[in-house]
Order: sequence, then structure tokens, then C-alpha cells
Amino acid sequence: MLLIGQPRLEQVLRKLGLAFSATVILVAHAPFAAQAKESTQELSVVSRAQLPPEAQVTEKLVLAGGPFPHAKDGTTFGNRERLLPAYPRGFYREYTVPTPGSGHRGAQRIVCGGKIATQPDACFYTADHYASFKRIVQ
Repeated sequence: MLLIGQPRLEQVLRKLGLAFSATVILVAHAPFAAQAKESTQELSVVSRAQLPPEAQVTEKLVLAGGPFPHAKDGTTFGNRERLLPAYPRGFYREYTVPTPGSGHRGAQRIVCGGKIATQPDACFYTADHYASFKRIVQ
């Protein structure tokens, strides 16, 4: 029988605990990764011409690099809802689509992703504050 001293036992348990925690984290996040892949395949599309006029203006501002009416325009969109394709943080930027008659920013946004803000790889429109997205196509 092998006896392990208490300090050594604590080290072993700590290492096992860390390994166990990492495994639990990976397993716990696996369904979200699968869900993100599934949901990106299910995204519907909307043509630029079908966007509300305010969204068309916002998209033109994105491609022109501004000027934007809101301080939060162009800031990082974290994709916490995991409804858009998975990319590293900083890939997506969000832009406000003015809502007529609203005294605040409203729920409409355009979210674009890519390395160069004025040349996005893809843009998405949400009318319901990130509950759903439609990919903007020409």
C-alpha cells in the first residue's frame, strides 16, 4: 500500500480538481457550440431593398465609415446570444438603426463582422434587439 503525505495528497487532489473542472467546463459548453453552428445555418436572409429605410441608411453609413449618430455605434458586439457564426471577440461590431418615434436607441441594429469595418465579411439585421437575425444580402 502506497501512503501519500498530506501536502502531497492535497497537491494531487488539487490537480485532479483542476482537471475535473476543465472537463466539466468543456462538456458544459459543447451544446452551445453545436447550437451556434445549427443556428447560423438557419439564419434567414433579407435583401438590402427589403430592409426598412432607416436600416438602409445605417448600412450605407457602415460602409462609408460614418459618421454615426450614437456613441455606441461601431463598438464590439459580443454575440453572447450565439445566434451568429462563432468568431473571436472583436470580430463583430454593432450599429444602431433609428426607430421612428422612439426617444431612445430602439431595438433595431445592424451587426457586421470582419477585419475591416468598412469592408465587412457579412452584415446582419435584427429588429428585436438580438433575439433574431437576418443576413443582409444584395
